Amino acid sequence: MGTKYKVVFLITSLLIILSISISFINYSISYYSVQKQLKNQTLPLFLNNVYLDIQKHIVKPHIISSTMANNSFLKNWLKEESNTEKIKEYLFSIKKDYDLFNTFLVSEKTKKYYTKDGVLEVINEKNPLNAWYFDFKESDKNHEMNLDLNKFMSDDLIIFINYKIYDENSKLLGVTGVSLKTLYINKILKTFRTHKHFIVSFYNKNGQMVLSEKYINSKYSDSGKKSLSKFKQEILSKDSSMLEYKENGNTYILNSKYIPELDLYLTVETNLENFTYNITNVLYFNMIVSFLVTAIIAFLVYLIIKNYSKKIEFLSQHDPLTKVSNRRDFELKLNTYFNLMKRKRNDICLIFIDIDDFKSLNDKLGHHIGDKVLVQFANIMQSEIRKTDLFARWGGEEFLIALIDSNISDTTNLTEKLRMLIENDIKLNKLTKTKVTASFGITKLEEDDTIEEAISRADKAMYLSKNEGKNQVSIL
Repeated sequence: MGTKYKVVFLITSLLIILSISISFINYSISYYSVQKQLKNQTLPLFLNNVYLDIQKHIVKPHIISSTMANNSFLKNWLKEESNTEKIKEYLFSIKKDYDLFNTFLVSEKTKKYYTKDGVLEVINEKNPLNAWYFDFKESDKNHEMNLDLNKFMSDDLIIFINYKIYDENSKLLGVTGVSLKTLYINKILKTFRTHKHFIVSFYNKNGQMVLSEKYINSKYSDSGKKSLSKFKQEILSKDSSMLEYKENGNTYILNSKYIPELDLYLTVETNLENFTYNITNVLYFNMIVSFLVTAIIAFLVYLIIKNYSKKIEFLSQHDPLTKVSNRRDFELKLNTYFNLMKRKRNDICLIFIDIDDFKSLNDKLGHHIGDKVLVQFANIMQSEIRKTDLFARWGGEEFLIALIDSNISDTTNLTEKLRMLIENDIKLNKLTKTKVTASFGITKLEEDDTIEEAISRADKAMYLSKNEGKNQVSIL
């Protein structure tokens, strides 16, 4: 792998590591912040709101049932149980005034089950559907709430809130109460789950789930109950508790509260993922954006390095002023051609060139004009040689040409042409206000030559031209 690719790879790797690290740090901070807020604020606040709703929808019917059980009219009527219309009117008025699903009364003396429509049935110990009454009668509780099915009222489960009625001698006269459709409660609980992402359930003192959304009842039939069973002691505590547990890779948080009015334990539970879903999506989004930005930066860095490498490579092979090959590049290429020459036996001739009196011209006109003279001089040379030929600035005002597959005669003709072009170049004359000339030395590479020897010989030929009056071509 090239150095420039290693640099790009290193920068890309560092950017990816940095962006991923920042994304995960932000995610962790946000995640634990949401978790903390959920435990300390959101869940307890929602639990209290649910409790207020319970007071509104369930506790209120408890109070109505308690009031009915202590109503003197009801107690007196049960002693005689003579006028059915009166009890029908009373039960109907309670149902209507408080917008209840139904109201009921069961007489201990006649075992008749009264509603607003009159006698619904006569209960019997042998009827399993009537077991609730006899079980409640034998219990030491004065009131209870249960879910039951009464085929005379509805095909759905019904919440019955039952209260015992006693006379002044504490003798049981019967049971009265109100009933609520669980379908209505189920809608409330479903709203909590679908809109707020909270699961609301009620447990009795035995740890049995007595009221919840139907969906939750089926969902918790196995896995959920097993997960919560180990927290039974905490849930069935009269002190509020906050629990956290894992199930199937998900983290759940549960807040419980004892409701003395119902003698039940209210739990509000949520999946932490419901509240960290957006944070997770932001993490994924940030990572995708980070990868895209990193890819763009890496590509730009690659282009910059590639461009910079080209410039470095160009400067390592070319003269920065004239943009022609430098000495090192010329020698490397000439060595390749020289080896080919030995194999193919074709000719290579060298032309060594030096601008006449350049130092005095440079001192007189300044380096700025001197540089322009060098550039124009190089342009004239390049315009006349072939693409297969080599041309380099050898140093200062010295230049070197290698004519590939060219004999001495052809080289001499080209050199004379170059000499005249320089002498008569309008641009050079305009720059210096005088004629610019050059001295040339020509030599041919022989098989037993070395590159250094051939160049040295061409250099000597050029100095021969200098010594014989300049602006000449000499051959060695």
